[in-house]
Amino acid sequence: MPFFQSRLAPRRARRPLSACIVLGLLCSATAAAAGATIPQQRAGLGKALTTKDGGQIYGFDIDQNGSDGVLASAGYQGNTFFVSVETFDQDTGKIKKSFATKNSARNSYSVDGIFAGDVGLVTHYVVPKGSIYAKREYDVLNPVTANGFTGTWTSPISDIDIKLAAENQSTTTGVVYAIELKKQDDPVLVVSDIGANTVSKVIRLDPNSFSLSNGPQLGEYSQANQAVMAESPDGGAVGGDAPLMWLFDMTTGKNSNFAGYNNGPYHAGDVNGLATDPATGVTATDTELNAQVEFYDMAHQTGIAAVQLPCTNDTDQTFSGSVIAVDPVNQLFLVTEPANACDEGADGAIIVYDESGNYVETISGFHFASDVVQFPPPALNPSKRMGWAFAGNGVSQLQQFFY
Repeated sequence: MPFFQSRLAPRRARRPLSACIVLGLLCSATAAAAGATIPQQRAGLGKALTTKDGGQIYGFDIDQNGSDGVLASAGYQGNTFFVSVETFDQDTGKIKKSFATKNSARNSYSVDGIFAGDVGLVTHYVVPKGSIYAKREYDVLNPVTANGFTGTWTSPISDIDIKLAAENQSTTTGVVYAIELKKQDDPVLVVSDIGANTVSKVIRLDPNSFSLSNGPQLGEYSQANQAVMAESPDGGAVGGDAPLMWLFDMTTGKNSNFAGYNNGPYHAGDVNGLATDPATGVTATDTELNAQVEFYDMAHQTGIAAVQLPCTNDTDQTFSGSVIAVDPVNQLFLVTEPANACDEGADGAIIVYDESGNYVETISGFHFASDVVQFPPPALNPSKRMGWAFAGNGVSQLQQFFY
């Protein structure tokens, strides 16, 4: 069986603290946010997509300005192990092309994301003969609609493993968070135009603040040429320190930070998810121990609001949020809640907020694969008010939704 891994690091198993207390809160969908000017279908679930080979999904994304998407898959059919990269139609949920299927004993894949210009980046794990450890290469689909690899991306550092890619398809300057596998997993930010295969800056991060144990999260404030990060200085300890919010200049590497919200009797704990509007710099996070969502003005390095997820209180760790997606066109944040507090965890939900922290609506009925492993965030097409989430009835499915 070849070596492969999800591009997102596992979260710790949660430490249950309390049950949901519902105090007559209205948790059904409400009106759309002010300024959301492109209404499409009514909010709710759409089609489900199953991988062609029935394998587990290892990363996916969609083009925010088109109709295509890409995923990586791996799994068994009987006694045969299959791997593939698959492109799909984000409107119909149908697989368009399955490729990279040969020599699964030595090769596997994980999708890192789609960047500006419909450029897809895929980690290619290659296990050399005589070894059990995979080397990482980076294949590119430029564009994804080519339905196959068109070239490679050259890492400026030998054998790095990309863990996070900032969500930004508005500019060709992208940023990824990675670890150096041969240097004690030291963390770095790599600023790159993926499509052009150029790297403009490598920012080496302090391992004491940005190792995987600190739960780093990544966004991009492209209007100000800054990478946005959040981390938990003490690993999300009960009653611990406030999360730290960071800004890194993507040209010089100069950085600054400020303390985030740390509400509740147990404090915030881990930062589970983060997304940044690349134009306004407004950033949303969610935190583990208090089931809250926090909003920050990164331009002024200050908080905007901290709000409770619907039907929760500030000790409801069981119902805390996870990964977050941003719609920069309609200025909305979509927060995944693996266990929907408003129906006592019978399903999962996506909670929509505007950039002031105002609740917009709840989309329920999701079946997220796990509330322990951090899955990829939803991928959005703002012009269609549509997205896809890793939330089908199994690890081999994606779920379409409208918001």
